[in-house]
Amino acid sequence: MKTILSVGQCRPDQAAISHFLTTNFDVRVVAVDLADEALAAASNEAIDLVLINRKLDADYSDGMEILKALKAEQLTANIPVMLVSNFEEWQEKAVSKGAVYGFGKAQLSQPTTRERIAAVLNG
Repeated sequence: MKTILSVGQCRPDQAAISHFLTTNFDVRVVAVDLADEALAAASNEAIDLVLINRKLDADYSDGMEILKALKAEQLTANIPVMLVSNFEEWQEKAVSKGAVYGFGKAQLSQPTTRERIAAVLNG
């Protein structure tokens, strides 16, 4: 079983994302609200994929900062990260900072979302 760390989603979105992930993959989803919790979880657990909301629900901080912090640390630099955003320009910015192309909450039902996640989990 793989572990996915989901960072900064609001409760309804976290429920939808967790349902999508656990229905389509053999995964455990760990949800955290803030950057420090994300960095601690990624450093202390075997995480196979990190999903970061573009703007964290709890404090509206920038999810890109978590991406940068994860990629800057030797212990977490190789963990695949996806940005959760419906905006293509933000997906491209995240990829330029080391993320794998992610998805938006509105795209959960699209086959490409499942394919992207499967590629990371099976890759």
